[in-house]
Amino acid sequence: MKDNMTNNNSNKSSHHKPAKAGGFSSLKSTLKHIIKSQQPQTNLKNLLIANTKDGFDCPGCAWGDKQEGFLHFCENGAKAIAWESTSKKVDTKFFAEHTVSQLIKQSDYWLEYQGRLTQPVRYNQQTDKYEAVSWDDAFSLIAKHLNGLSSPDQAEFYTSGRASNEASFLYQLFGRLYGTNNFPDCSNMCHEASGVALKETIGIGKGTVILEDFDKADAIFVFGQNPGTNHPRMMNALRSAARNGCKIVTFNNLKEVALERFASPQDPIELLTPSATTISHAYYTPRLGGDMAAIRGMVKVILAKNTECLAKGLTEIIDSKFINQHSANFVDYVEVVDNTSWQTIEEQSGLSQEQLTNAAEVYLQANSVICTWAMGITQHKHSVATIQELVNLQLLKGHIGKPGAGLCPVRGHSNVQGNRTMGINEKPPAEFLAKQAQVVQHDMPKNFGHNVYHALSAFLNKQSKVLICLGGNIAQAAPDTEQTHQALKNTELNVQISTKLNRSHLLIGKDALILPCLGRTEIDRQASGEQKITVEDTFSMVHASKGKVEPLSKEMRSETNIVANIAKATLPEGHLDWQSMTDDYAKIRQLISNIVGGFDDFEAKLSQPGGFYLGNSAANKNWLTQSQKAQFTANKLPEHLMHVNIDELSQDNDKKHNKIFTLQSLRSHDQYNTTIYGMNDRYRGVENERKVLFINEKDAKKQGLADGDLVDITSIWHNNQTRSVTGFKVFYYDIPRDNLAAYYPETNPLVPLDSYGDRSFTPTSKSIPVILTKAIDNRII
Repeated sequence: MKDNMTNNNSNKSSHHKPAKAGGFSSLKSTLKHIIKSQQPQTNLKNLLIANTKDGFDCPGCAWGDKQEGFLHFCENGAKAIAWESTSKKVDTKFFAEHTVSQLIKQSDYWLEYQGRLTQPVRYNQQTDKYEAVSWDDAFSLIAKHLNGLSSPDQAEFYTSGRASNEASFLYQLFGRLYGTNNFPDCSNMCHEASGVALKETIGIGKGTVILEDFDKADAIFVFGQNPGTNHPRMMNALRSAARNGCKIVTFNNLKEVALERFASPQDPIELLTPSATTISHAYYTPRLGGDMAAIRGMVKVILAKNTECLAKGLTEIIDSKFINQHSANFVDYVEVVDNTSWQTIEEQSGLSQEQLTNAAEVYLQANSVICTWAMGITQHKHSVATIQELVNLQLLKGHIGKPGAGLCPVRGHSNVQGNRTMGINEKPPAEFLAKQAQVVQHDMPKNFGHNVYHALSAFLNKQSKVLICLGGNIAQAAPDTEQTHQALKNTELNVQISTKLNRSHLLIGKDALILPCLGRTEIDRQASGEQKITVEDTFSMVHASKGKVEPLSKEMRSETNIVANIAKATLPEGHLDWQSMTDDYAKIRQLISNIVGGFDDFEAKLSQPGGFYLGNSAANKNWLTQSQKAQFTANKLPEHLMHVNIDELSQDNDKKHNKIFTLQSLRSHDQYNTTIYGMNDRYRGVENERKVLFINEKDAKKQGLADGDLVDITSIWHNNQTRSVTGFKVFYYDIPRDNLAAYYPETNPLVPLDSYGDRSFTPTSKSIPVILTKAIDNRII
């Protein structure tokens, strides 16, 4: 083992999971990335004002902030800030030295590590290089392409979750005045299932809890998420809850160290000693896609115990008063649960009746329960049904609309929820369109538009022609990499509004523009002075953000400025005074106040410490469903956990000799979405690697694979198209048998574009059927 650890050329891995998450290693990593930014003094100052009243909102995750305390950032937030606020530049000199054909061969990490984009550039097909273009010429080119389309629906307006409320509101307003509802956005690939499921069952597609509820909960059930990496500030809430006696029950396919033991970097004892807080009272590792069956098992235990209590003349344990007064369809749901066998529950969940009974006992003993989840739940074929089963569980005991209880989908990017509130929605509510049409005195398109799946399909079929991306990296965020890349290559104009270079800039059809925008940390000066923008966190809190750092270049513009100028160049005069709104963002907020519910007196509310709460109808027991009640949903457990039937495939003559596994894609600890900050995954014991495959040791040995061997991975789909990735290093890990895990975007090529969640169109990135083939190892030992 010692030799393996010191020999970098060894084909054996030396990884080991740390004993705790957080602590001194987190502080050390934070400082390393601050120094790596090449302007450490600036970024140390940035950290002190991150997520504070007079500072800027972290460009990372959407977790909420408590106002008390001194520091309001986490390790990955510090990485995001340092990554954005760097002195390194990507300007016309850089592009003069690199052709697009050369750049596309580089890794995603290398591309973004080159620094901040500082000048608008346009692609030149003759030289295969990006070259300088004036802002006016760039806006004119976009207008020419958009006004030359035979239909507004041939344009796709993509949005990243980083865009502010002001920018995203103008963006959707411009798109609709232009004539389309084509608003694919990053939420289509992550929490779309949450919005669909919650809208149908409780009448609003948002979580019902606020941050303070985590201090009041008696039990917290965590499903399908790894907050230690993806939402590190959430760990402070879980740590505080655990130390207050709250029982945290985790259902997650992998054993993640942060959900086992966490040391707060702000606690001197946990920072400097081996001490840490035990987070999970119980930790269950269900099969991939088996969470719905696990929840159904808990419900089956609860209903059986309730029947037993009634038979003995005891007080029933479910909340019948709440159910009768506030819900519908309970009887049908009970029938479905009764008809679900324990054999099916155990087979699908991979958990025993005893384990699920123990989990149900924790639920029953708690007066206030929070259920929280993330993409481990939302990226399956039956994700909508799974989330509706979570709602069913919470309705049984009336755990919606009371302190310390409720539903908490943990959103990803910092303003992905705010974007949807502002109207970034391919299926906009009729009342929103009507209100907007009334205020701006212009008809709005009524037909539903394109989500990410439909937008990429439209480009592949050459029905759509212009792509404008307000942030993000759709090339690497979307599934089926070969198809996605081809879709972008089919564009007649590819416009990327970005802070850093990424692969979406390099997939070019006939024409392309890169428009450099300001980041959250930078001062945004317009005609009326320095501007603030706003964001909405996962708890529906809206607060202001104002950068403090001088931009690297005077050529950089704010997202809001860029969107307004595209609109000004494209649309006929007389719609709106776009110039005045970009001169003073308060005028945008006034327009939002007049159109979007909950934003009345927008400007005045922003002066409140921590911003203001939008409210939540379901949290007030106001059910905006068709029945005007919360809905129990009588879904049967899925017949198959994936789009393809593994049992049938296993009998196929061509595949019966290959073991079929279920693979999930996930992030490393040095990563946020498609942005890769480094090559390590400290919490899983991975160093300087990204092409790794986490596998149960018994499964690996049965396949003749040693820890450190290389494998090729091939996914299985209905058609004959082969989707494979090669040269992945085997890592033994605490993961259920038959399940695998690997990083994305490296494994995005394995996810078929047509493999998406029922009714959500979210890619099934957590349930990919694959086979493994031992690769030829050409490494020098």
